[in-house]
Amino acid sequence: MLKVIVNGALGKMGKVLTRLITEDKDLELVCGASLNNGEKTDFKLYSKMEEINEKCDVVIDFSHHSTLDDVLGYCLKNKTPLVIATTGYNEEELLKIKNASKIIPIFHSSNMSLGVNVMLRLVKEASKVLNNWDIEIIEKHHNKKVDAPSGTALMIANAIKEVLPSLEYNYGRYGREAKRSENEIGIHAVRGGTIVGEHTAIFAGPDDIIEIKHLAQSKEIFASGSITAAKYLVNQKVGYYNMDNMLG
Repeated sequence: MLKVIVNGALGKMGKVLTRLITEDKDLELVCGASLNNGEKTDFKLYSKMEEINEKCDVVIDFSHHSTLDDVLGYCLKNKTPLVIATTGYNEEELLKIKNASKIIPIFHSSNMSLGVNVMLRLVKEASKVLNNWDIEIIEKHHNKKVDAPSGTALMIANAIKEVLPSLEYNYGRYGREAKRSENEIGIHAVRGGTIVGEHTAIFAGPDDIIEIKHLAQSKEIFASGSITAAKYLVNQKVGYYNMDNMLG
């Protein structure tokens, strides 16, 4: 049985994740950590990872980028594999993750959905063929989401840029001189209601438009994906892994 600790256990995603772990006969929820730990839970709960003395086989992080040092500290100290599904990291924080992956196995993805990662592959293929078309990305999320654009929107943009490295990102448009340049990917964020997650990559050519779209209908797809990643990661050597590695 795989022993799991969840960081961000009382967040919206954390609650879904802890429920799925308890329902999985192959998993054991050892405990959780959450800055907001006032709620009663059926499992042991700490406010920070550094307070945890229990050991586990893998940590799954669905928290906030500000807790990165805390979760890395626990995992490095205990040599524990880490699945990171949190978004909003800056370049310095991403470097910390990469450096930590030289000591422990780390699986890092801004989106744990299988469907989204298939979408990334389709976007790359479209970029190869439609390399002179205008490309725009629109992402939609609920009104409580903090970071913008979403980590998934950036994953899509980065996938396109792997194929077309000369393109630059334009985060929305505003003003009287906002004409689209030929050398850009437009990235736009919408926030409203309880939208779980919607991402669209638009390829617009002369009299021709192709849209590649992914719609998340529940948070379970992300939690389930992180569990699959955890089961994969515990069998890997030290290193940095993502969905491409797991999906082959």
